[in-house]
Amino acid sequence: MARIAGVNIPTQKRVVIALQYIHGIGAKFAQDICGKVGIPAERRVNQLTDAEVLQIREAIDRDYTVEGDLRRDVAMNIKRLMDLGCYRGIRHRKKLPVRGQRTHTNARTRKGKAVAIAGKKKA
Repeated sequence: MARIAGVNIPTQKRVVIALQYIHGIGAKFAQDICGKVGIPAERRVNQLTDAEVLQIREAIDRDYTVEGDLRRDVAMNIKRLMDLGCYRGIRHRKKLPVRGQRTHTNARTRKGKAVAIAGKKKA
């Protein structure tokens, strides 16, 4: 099993697909990495040599922000917005949608499970 950027990538999948298991690498970046290293698209991870795995690892370390560093950067950006007290920061602080979505209905993913409101009891 190949370990790249602290992630065990699956051995039976194609390299382009397996690289996407790394946080911060999507389809485009995975194709770019394979192009830089010179690995054909149909190659599988278990067919890679140690030298090729090392080249992939070095290319990712050199050119991309992935995994822990990326998560830390995103968290710091959100914390900065919250400390500034700008609109987006306030929305993050209140755990509400940040990008203009409606909250009258929907927004259950951000707000959590709906809480029932006690109504009038019929006598």
